[in-house]
Order: sequence, then C-alpha cells, then structure tokens
Amino acid sequence: MSLDGLHHALAAVHAGLGDARAQLTSATRLLEQSRRAMWDAQLAHAGGEPWLPKQLDVALDELERQRGTLSDAGELLDAYQARL
Repeated sequence: MSLDGLHHALAAVHAGLGDARAQLTSATRLLEQSRRAMWDAQLAHAGGEPWLPKQLDVALDELERQRGTLSDAGELLDAYQARL
C-alpha cells in the first residue's frame, strides 16, 4: 500500500470512529431520556418510591466503557499517523 493509500485508509478509520462516537452519544441520550420518562411516569402515577431497571445503569456504564475504548483507539491512530 502506498503512503497516500495508507493516509486515505486512516482517514476512513477516523471517520468511522467519529460516526461511532456520534452513535454512542445518541444512544446515551436516548437511555437517559428513557430513564427520566420512566421515573416521571412512576412519580405521576404511583404513590411509592419510583423503581428503575438495573439494566439501564448497566447499559449506560457499557456505553461509557465503549466511549473510552473509542477514545483509546483514536489516540493510537493519532500516534500512528504522527509516525508516518
């Protein structure tokens, strides 16, 4: 692969990382909106303490872990590109 080809491929990987970050942000926002909607609905219609499924927190934690993985991949990619 030529150096130009490598730079082009690395730019495509950077674009993919950006797309993945955007999807993670969207997923996080949707889960947080779901959490608020469930909480608010329970407060409005129930007299007791609102309950949220533990899976919501697990999913949000997993999204945060994946965000860190993408960040690490971006840093490695930047370091690799700097060597070229």
